[in-house]
Amino acid sequence: MSDDDGMTRGPARAANGNGSDAALKDDIRFLGRILGDIVRLNEGAEVFDLVERIRQTSIRFHRDEDRAAHDELDALLGGMDTVQGLKIVRAFSYFSHLANIAEDQDRLRQSRAGMPDGDGPAAGTLDYAMARAATDGLDPDRLAAFFDTARVGPVLTAHPTEVRRKSTLTREAEIARLLDRRDRERPQGEEAAAIEEEVTRAVLTLWQTAMLRRTRLTVIDEVVNGLSYYDETFLTEVPAVHARVEDMLARRAGSTAEARAGVASFLKMGSWIGGDRDGNPFVTADVLRTTMRLHTRQAMKFYLAELHELGAELSLSATLVPVSDDLAALAAASPVTPEHQRQEPYRLAVAGIHARMAATAEALDAADAVTRPVPAAPRYADPAGLARDLDVVHESLVANGSVLLARGRLRRLRRAVDCFGFHLAVLDLRQNSAVHERTVAELLEVAAPGTDYLSLDEEARIAVLERELATTRPLVSPFAKYCEETTAEFAIFAEAAATHRRLGPQAIENVIISKTDGASDLLELALLLKEVGLVRPDGTAAVNIVPLFETIADLRAAPQIMRRVFACPAYRRLVASRGEMQEVMLGYSDSNKDGGFVTSRWELYKAETELVACFREAGVALRLFHGRGGSVGRGGGSAYDAILAQPAGAVGGRIRVTEQGEIISSKYANPGLGRRNLETFVAATLEASLLPQPACADLEADMAAMEELSDTAFTAYRALVYETPGFEDYFWASTVITEIASLNIGSRPASRSRTRRIEDLRAIPWVFSWSQCRAMLPGWYGFGAAVTAWRDRHGEAGLDRLRRMYRDWPFFTTLLSNMEMVLAKTSMAIASRYAELVPDEALREAVFGRIRAEWQSSEAALLAITGQTMVLERTPQLARSIRDRFPYLDPLNHVQVEMLRQHRSEAGSDRHLSGIHLTINGISAGLRNSG
Repeated sequence: MSDDDGMTRGPARAANGNGSDAALKDDIRFLGRILGDIVRLNEGAEVFDLVERIRQTSIRFHRDEDRAAHDELDALLGGMDTVQGLKIVRAFSYFSHLANIAEDQDRLRQSRAGMPDGDGPAAGTLDYAMARAATDGLDPDRLAAFFDTARVGPVLTAHPTEVRRKSTLTREAEIARLLDRRDRERPQGEEAAAIEEEVTRAVLTLWQTAMLRRTRLTVIDEVVNGLSYYDETFLTEVPAVHARVEDMLARRAGSTAEARAGVASFLKMGSWIGGDRDGNPFVTADVLRTTMRLHTRQAMKFYLAELHELGAELSLSATLVPVSDDLAALAAASPVTPEHQRQEPYRLAVAGIHARMAATAEALDAADAVTRPVPAAPRYADPAGLARDLDVVHESLVANGSVLLARGRLRRLRRAVDCFGFHLAVLDLRQNSAVHERTVAELLEVAAPGTDYLSLDEEARIAVLERELATTRPLVSPFAKYCEETTAEFAIFAEAAATHRRLGPQAIENVIISKTDGASDLLELALLLKEVGLVRPDGTAAVNIVPLFETIADLRAAPQIMRRVFACPAYRRLVASRGEMQEVMLGYSDSNKDGGFVTSRWELYKAETELVACFREAGVALRLFHGRGGSVGRGGGSAYDAILAQPAGAVGGRIRVTEQGEIISSKYANPGLGRRNLETFVAATLEASLLPQPACADLEADMAAMEELSDTAFTAYRALVYETPGFEDYFWASTVITEIASLNIGSRPASRSRTRRIEDLRAIPWVFSWSQCRAMLPGWYGFGAAVTAWRDRHGEAGLDRLRRMYRDWPFFTTLLSNMEMVLAKTSMAIASRYAELVPDEALREAVFGRIRAEWQSSEAALLAITGQTMVLERTPQLARSIRDRFPYLDPLNHVQVEMLRQHRSEAGSDRHLSGIHLTINGISAGLRNSG
């Protein structure tokens, strides 16, 4: 029931067959039995019996809507003391975690099997995309040309929505591997017993490991956690995706992959972890330096290990196979000369490459990546030198009858070097435009006392900035003293420049401006970058300057802002120096918090449409960077559907997307699933860029209808969240927002300032809180009011138009599909329990009454448009997955409410807070989306 399953869930999507359901249920029963045995062994029969009684009663209530079961459940959960409650919470939380592992294994199983009944490859796979390309008559050369210029970039971020510890994730990954082995090998007898014992050992370790961190994560902790996915998935699976594409193109062309030039590396990983300092004072120049050192160490460790294994594999004897002259020279230059390897030129050549890489690691302050003694050798100046030597090995093998050997580890290693270099991932820098503005203002005031930059209007600021960009005179003086904020900003930029000198410009390519609301924001950053040499006096830039448009107002202004900045000759030269390409980032989270789900999605779509036109006018290539979160309220949902629902021309073979919080582990902790998700990303980009998408019969009228719906939804949402007296009090009392702020799940503060204002709250904990109380408000509120008003004005003909829009317009289909999933996870019965925590009865009844009424209206509107009698009727497998979770989620919600009530009373204790944090973990696992 993941929000981001990588597969389509359109109106015609059917469930998979019963065989898969049976295998999934078997896995869940297997893991559930093991967990039950461990609970009984560790906590005693009394606790086990209580867990079972709660579980069976909750199932009976959800299956039969049995009121007696509901009352019995209330009595069971309400009568527990805190110590007993914590044990129950841990049991139900771990069951959710194990059920997630089983569901992920089922997705992997389905991916291997393809579509049932011989229907061909599944949508969202490379096989499906390539089959569509063949059907549409795209020749292999055009496809190859697409991949040669494409750029697909998943970007990992450290937003605080991952509530699991690294220790927990490691054990869960172990269980996933064992479950996959059990599924593939179908062991019997002693082998089956051995696997079960290994799984039991891993689950026991989980049970006996503290679920929560006792201290808050540091930024470097987050960096290390993010790097773990490279070992597990990215370093091996990114090359594997490229190899698949090359082989598919070769088959289409009727040749071998070696007979045609390999495609360029189109899949490049990115990261914000250690570079995103918007609202995070703990990201400093020292942290940036350490982050890049850790990146380099990770890459070096991988290359050295692969080279060691490659040398062991290439034991080919010169007495049996010839080698190229270049390979012979490489072998002769090797500092490794043992007697038994003198007739093994490939092994000698690889050993020499290994020695040079060890020297490179030491030169780049990553000597700890070298794990064995290595003879002295000259370092590589850059990754291109390493790539050239590996090419020599490849070309010799291909030319001398060893093509199959070239297609193994060496092929993957060559691709890894091209994708990851010495920097591993492209690290983005991000800061708020207000910080840049204050920094520039101080620099100008120090340089020319009396200058009041902040008092200038937009056009006057642009004029000042253009003058400064045109001069070669530095603005920063080494003799002046600047404030702490300005000093810290320049330290970051100086460290970025140093990183370029050390690792190359590919290490830090993008500098992002949060809260961009004017052309001056881009010019301010250009001026700051000029002071450290990342923007040069000749008008060229070493990085991309990336505006981030986040609020509804900023999204609406984005096209005009870009037109204005493109009209600045100095900025236009910077764009030209970056290959006539400009990246623009769009924020899903803050636009949702600002204007609600419907309006956020619509304004994003409109902004993209208008940006495409604006960039076409300017002759600039557009690369969109989508700041999507894990939950639907923050841009989550099927990545495949989302990319295909983009307006025409918005993808163009170039797209970057953030991967945030718990979504990273759910998509990439398992290598098999990781490859599947990466392939989905690539396949969707290919389809959206090259293949015809469904066309609306009357797009202009549909867009007018959507504008009308959005206007009403926006009014309804703003009226509740920003215009209802006391709404802030309701939110802080009826959710776990206060307790989330004290949960050690990230380095970043929950709010941008020390206020309770919704405007100042970060979008992540905003969505997280509504998810925990099962109201899910950011994923649907306002839709019911919008459709009701539309039908009042347009009658049945209006409803028919909405039905046709749902059937024919991918944007509207995806909008409703994502909302439908959120509505399926919503429980107003549970949400009402949280509402009872609001001490002001009148406020409670007024606000919750409006929320419940809008939920009813939104669900009714969805069903009327989709023609279903119940939510998720056309996706029964997903419906079952969600429904089957409720008996395990409801007890956690009940305990959380009781512990919130006790903790907030005078009798509250640290034990209650710990219990609340445990319930947050369990509910997040059960919902599979936190923020």
